[in-house]
Amino acid sequence: MLATLALASFGLMVAAKAETLRHGIAMHGEPALPADFTHLPYANPDAPKGGRITLAIQGTFDSLNPFIVLGVAPPAVPTYVVQSLMMRSQDEPFTVYGLVARSAEMPEDRSSVTFNLDSRARFSDGHPLTAEDVRFTFELLKKHGKPFYRSSFGQAKTVVVENPHRIKFDLSGSNDRELPLLIAMMPIFPAHATNPDTFANTTLTPPIGSGPYAITEVRPGERVVLKRRKDFWAEDLPILRGLYNFDEIRYDLYRDANTMFEAFKAGLYDYRLEGDPTRWASGYDFPGIRSGRIVRETIPIQLPKGMNGFVFNTRRAIFADVRVREALGYMFDFDWLNRNLFYGLLKRSDSFFAGSELSSTGRPATTRERELLAPFPGAVREDIREGRWAPPVADGSGRDRETARQALTLLSEAGWVLENNILRHKDTGEPFAFEMLVNSRQQERLALNYAQTLERIGLSVKVRLVDDVQYWRRISRFEYDMIQWVWPASASPGNEQRNRWGSAAAKRDGSFNYSGATSPAIDRMVDALLEAKSREEFVSAVRALDRVLLSGFYVVPLFYVGDQWLAYDSTLKKPDRTGLFGSYIDVWWRN
Repeated sequence: MLATLALASFGLMVAAKAETLRHGIAMHGEPALPADFTHLPYANPDAPKGGRITLAIQGTFDSLNPFIVLGVAPPAVPTYVVQSLMMRSQDEPFTVYGLVARSAEMPEDRSSVTFNLDSRARFSDGHPLTAEDVRFTFELLKKHGKPFYRSSFGQAKTVVVENPHRIKFDLSGSNDRELPLLIAMMPIFPAHATNPDTFANTTLTPPIGSGPYAITEVRPGERVVLKRRKDFWAEDLPILRGLYNFDEIRYDLYRDANTMFEAFKAGLYDYRLEGDPTRWASGYDFPGIRSGRIVRETIPIQLPKGMNGFVFNTRRAIFADVRVREALGYMFDFDWLNRNLFYGLLKRSDSFFAGSELSSTGRPATTRERELLAPFPGAVREDIREGRWAPPVADGSGRDRETARQALTLLSEAGWVLENNILRHKDTGEPFAFEMLVNSRQQERLALNYAQTLERIGLSVKVRLVDDVQYWRRISRFEYDMIQWVWPASASPGNEQRNRWGSAAAKRDGSFNYSGATSPAIDRMVDALLEAKSREEFVSAVRALDRVLLSGFYVVPLFYVGDQWLAYDSTLKKPDRTGLFGSYIDVWWRN
């Protein structure tokens, strides 16, 4: 009997280690598309190619390398110039299909992943793309890349180039089922044309890549222009059919939101994702709309809505007490703002994964969630664990006395007292004062409104508007008291959660842990969602993470737009079907 059990156990181990050839990798389950798919379901394989599209970016840039901590870079390079081993589908929660790699081999336990490269892959200078380029890039990003790359790639034990078109990553011990997909999506740089000694420095030299476009013009603070390569090696790959239809892509830079919108009205760029409810409701009555030159469209978003909030920097002593953070949340009157400033078009943020099955709000914790949370007593409040919590609701007057009273009660418990209309610490006498850092007029307006509300209970709040360069430099070093930030949510949250909430990320410049959260419970929930093998286990782990984050009151939850608001030139066309992720400009074309 013992021999039989040992043999069965050995058989399971062998099965787990046996590598299976795959045309795609899904985070959970199997890829939706078969190995012989001809094109992505949201792309038109017969889309005509040609013409130019002009896009707009607010702000400026001082680098073309978006993969390092230093500098601000436009999205041109990762989107169009460099390629990855595999490419993410915009119609599935998290699935990648072969691109530079024709296929992958991976055992069921995901303790390793091997990529078989397409021998036709070429960089724009004609050099073959080989496994050595992949290894070189992996080591480069692990050493000099943004914190996300360093923390993720640091989990790999070894990288072995087995031949010029085959490379294997040993991931044993990582317990991170997302890691093979992250490596598959890694940008690939040419080893022969990339200097590792200067890679971590900002540069305006256009990089060499294997992607469909090459940068042909760079004017800092003004524009970046890309042209489609005539010698692009992957033109006929099924995953790229119907994509990259414009001969030229131009990014124009604008200093502020109003100037950028006026440029759109004048026809200076072609495609606009609107994020301002006020402008969407009242700003689109102009000649271009009336003549039909510009089309407006609302597209439903099926993804989780993420978290938009005023973020407390808990590294600051003034925000170290969770009762203080909860108290300030009582002073945000969403109904008043939504009605008076945003035409009632917004919905209240109540979860870090709002509007999806991943949200914990309104749901009592499942048995699996309770098991995950059990080792961390006190990490989740009872009302949040039982699904009874919701963001405070004011009376919509903008001056609700009851919510102010509740805020002051919590502040009193935390050691703050109101004396002569000034909130002071009862032990030191120091007034409660802090600064809100913003980088746009839209953020400034919202911050000023909130600051005025906080002044009603004795706080002194200064709103500081700074330019993009100063703003990004300060937040990358956590030099602020409070900012407004949006953490978008995907249908498959993963390693990015470590960079947003992990204890190690809180101490690492350039990470997205803007709140400074350091919690063993958060770290464990992130590990659990990465270890999950089934969708059910995954959903439970994400909800448990949501509950811990909500219990920490790291943000004052604000609001989100429920749909995508698009405005675009009428000569632009798109496929009839929209993917899960919403509008995707790379499948559009010009009529």
